[in-house]
Amino acid sequence: MRIFVQSVLGLQIWAIALGLTVFTTRAQERVDLNLVLAIDCSYSVDANEFDLQIHGTAAAFTNPLIINAITSGKYGKIAISVIQWSNSHNQIVTIPWTIVSSQIDAYKLAVAIKSQTRKTAEGATSISSAIEKAAIMLLTAPYSADRLAIDIAADGENNAGKRVETVRDQTITRGITINGLSILNEVSYLNYYFQNRVIGGKGAFVQIANSYRDFGDAIRKKLLREIFGNGIS
Repeated sequence: MRIFVQSVLGLQIWAIALGLTVFTTRAQERVDLNLVLAIDCSYSVDANEFDLQIHGTAAAFTNPLIINAITSGKYGKIAISVIQWSNSHNQIVTIPWTIVSSQIDAYKLAVAIKSQTRKTAEGATSISSAIEKAAIMLLTAPYSADRLAIDIAADGENNAGKRVETVRDQTITRGITINGLSILNEVSYLNYYFQNRVIGGKGAFVQIANSYRDFGDAIRKKLLREIFGNGIS
């Protein structure tokens, strides 16, 4: 058994290195979208700003428009995972892959998102490392999806880890779309930075939040666009 497990893990690592998608036996269950939500926990994000991200994201999944978007797809379900990130050594999965196919599922996910505490150490802003982590999660996700997307929120530029443009380019060649939510509380031109250096893939887009207080409205609009497939399908 140990040899078998080691062989499977070795195959997954080899496939990831080649940019191939690896699924477990649960991959027979298809969903419309596999989506990783990446929450900024870098030095520039204080406790109140973290809470606004968490509560805004949770509230979005209780919105009837979001629930309708999820259940109106080809398969009527999506898979969501959430990570918190800061520097190049801190990317933590706080919500593992979770299928949402009903109002009950959406409300349960909202409770889980709202209940999470800050897990990552505060640090620099490594958008590139967050994208790398999210990409590996998508390539090894337990569900087979027609669309793969990373939803990365940040209030600053990449200042640690690899060049974000390099990671972006590597990621989109694997059929993954990177969308951005730029929070303009500190860097007024961040949406242009995201547009030029961070987002990529089929129909990629940037959603703007003028401040953290606007985050809830911004993430709701962003999720609607991603789930319906406007811009990435």
